[in-house]
Order: sequence, then C-alpha cells, then structure tokens
Amino acid sequence: MSAALDTLAGPWRHEEDIRKSRFLAQAAPVASPADALAWFAAVGDPAATHNCWAYRVGDAYRFNDDGEPGGTAGRPILQAIDGQGCDRVAVVVTRWYGGIKLGAGGLARAYGGTAAECLRLAPRVPIVATGHLALRCDFGELALVSARLREMEASIEEETFEADGVRLVLRAPVDRLDAIAARVVDLTRGRVQPRRVDR
Repeated sequence: MSAALDTLAGPWRHEEDIRKSRFLAQAAPVASPADALAWFAAVGDPAATHNCWAYRVGDAYRFNDDGEPGGTAGRPILQAIDGQGCDRVAVVVTRWYGGIKLGAGGLARAYGGTAAECLRLAPRVPIVATGHLALRCDFGELALVSARLREMEASIEEETFEADGVRLVLRAPVDRLDAIAARVVDLTRGRVQPRRVDR
C-alpha cells in the first residue's frame, strides 16, 4: 500500500436495515492494535446477535466474525477499510437479527457494505509520516528555540533538564525534518546541532 492513506478525524456511526436485520457500523481512529481491541470491548453491544469487527494499523490487521459463518463478516469489514484507503482505523459492525437469513453472500455484502458506507461518510484526515530530531541547547536558548519550533510544525515530545542545558526530542513531519534542523542551526548560530533519531 504505497498510496497516501487517511485515518478518521473522530468516531463515526452508520446504520442500515437489511431484510429486517439492523446493522450498526461504528468506526474510530486507533493508534495500535491494543487500542482497537479496547475500543471494540467498549462499544460492542453484548445484547446484540453479533459484534463483528476488523482493524488495520499499518501492517497489523485482524478481523473477527463473532459467530457468523467464516469469511462473511470480519474479512468484508477489513476489505472495506482497505478499499476506502484507510489506516489506523477500527470498525465494528453490530447486527441485531431480524428473522430472515441473508446467506453467505448477503452477509458479506451487508457487513462490508455497511462498513464501507460508514467510512465513506466519516470525516477523514491524511496520515502524515513523522520523524524525530534530538538536540541539546543552553537554558538561555530554550525560549527562542521552542517558539520557532511551533512555527515550523514541530512539537516537543521530550524535554529533559540537565545541569548544563536542556535535551529535547522533537516530532515533525518527515519531509520537514531537514528544514527544521537547518533553521535551528541558523537560529543558534551553529551552537545547536539537531540530529535525526529513530524511536
């Protein structure tokens, strides 16, 4: 998946009635598989017939048919996530059975279609790849450096005060890291030399 991907701006819901069964899709942005599983536990309805779900977080993904025939619920939900160009997203589709059997194809269309429509309607934000810079500066330079970082789309992720100065770890869009490092060097007349770090 090399195309630019989106995540959701926030939780979203979409409901459909299909042949007397009620299907409620709920989607949310998640940062990790553990977040996705915790969210499923929080929003699933124990009184419903089925709570089928899927998530994708980068290369990590899982899906669950929650008692529906294998391959008719969780996999179509995951395919909806991928088909809508989403990442870092969890979707649960809750079904309340209405008495009419849908068959395997009907179930797959109902779960996948409800999930896809939920994601299609949900407000999205692009996922921006970020990286980190580490630097050390004197106490006297901290206010100046901090103020300029905000202007350059960088945020301070760690700030460690030491006897002779402050160590900072910055987070910023990957395509801005070199420009931010160069700007900090200019601001401090070469006294501060940011370097890229992997986290």
